[in-house]
Amino acid sequence: MEAFFRTHAYLVEHTNATLRRTLMDEIDWGDRLIGIKGTRGVGKTTFLLQYAKEKFARGDRQCLYINMNNFYFQSRGIADFAADFVAHGGKVLLIDQVFKQPDWSSELRKCYDRYPELKIIFTGSSVMRLKDENPELNGIVKSYNLRGFSFREFLNIVTGNQFKAYSLEEILTQHESIVKEILPVVSPAKHFRDYVHHGFYPFFLEQRNFSENLLKTMNMMTEVDILLIKQIDLKYLTKIKKLFYLLSLNPTKAPNISQLALDIETSRATVMNYIKYLADARLINMMYLVGDDFPKKPSKIMMHNSNLLYTVYPIVADEQVVMETFFVNALWKDHLVNQGNKEQFYIVDEKWKFRICDARGTGKVRYNTDTIYARYNTEVGKDNKMPLWLFGFLY
Repeated sequence: MEAFFRTHAYLVEHTNATLRRTLMDEIDWGDRLIGIKGTRGVGKTTFLLQYAKEKFARGDRQCLYINMNNFYFQSRGIADFAADFVAHGGKVLLIDQVFKQPDWSSELRKCYDRYPELKIIFTGSSVMRLKDENPELNGIVKSYNLRGFSFREFLNIVTGNQFKAYSLEEILTQHESIVKEILPVVSPAKHFRDYVHHGFYPFFLEQRNFSENLLKTMNMMTEVDILLIKQIDLKYLTKIKKLFYLLSLNPTKAPNISQLALDIETSRATVMNYIKYLADARLINMMYLVGDDFPKKPSKIMMHNSNLLYTVYPIVADEQVVMETFFVNALWKDHLVNQGNKEQFYIVDEKWKFRICDARGTGKVRYNTDTIYARYNTEVGKDNKMPLWLFGFLY
């Protein structure tokens, strides 16, 4: 136990988060079992350690961080370890990468039933279906999603500002006044291209090659998160990776499931399952027309965020595709985004029609009153024409 307390103390002391995530204030910390899901690389470990740093004084042994990557837990279950922790006065157990522990969900259930004075906060992959695949946790676990940085968060980090987030309704009705508050302080255009290229994942702050780091992270998503959690045999890994690459080559067209099945030498049903796994891993987004959903074939496949576009196939990182990817990713957290009936069009929450377009191409766009135009290559807007970058202030 002492070794774990020493590791905890060291990690907390050396945690210097550059940004306090808004999720910290959205979680009801009074719950006894809290799951923090998120794609690999978005900062889940840092989030746990930042919680410990905020809520507990240095040296307070009521809180302890443990990581299931530790070989120690190959021979000792979570519930057994929790018994010792509680006996030592422990109140809050922070468990990183919980899915690495065999029977982790039943172990958490034991802890919940046996130790009512213990709170457990754990992290897991976005691939995990906490309640659907783990019925023993139904009714007792509260699940939250930690996302990569929004453009607002990125801007606050690189400029040292404290811009606040806005709701979609606020942006739609007050975008002109909101922009007037931001532009005198900073020029978003100077930082927007950097964000869509490398600003979504917190590790852009590390002194390492971003693209190489992201490639490594993407491989971990497929090799560990998808294969391990979905219990897929290693021999099928190359098929999943090839499918992901093929999907990235046609970001504006509906996927040809039959052709993809031929290309990776498997069945149509398996292709659809693999596509769903890639979406759960936050590598892609499946776009549907209003009223459609999985297991139907998507109307379009998009990369989950624009950083992935530049890393997977940088030569064809088309500006229009990048900007549409940014828009969908920015809205995805709290809103339902559907594919529109035409290219460049999206339906949000089944009531707002958006078109993503270049502000410099004014002669090619006929503006209609029933459409909201999210325009790039501009910092300002008027009426139903809004700057695309501002949708990066939704969280």
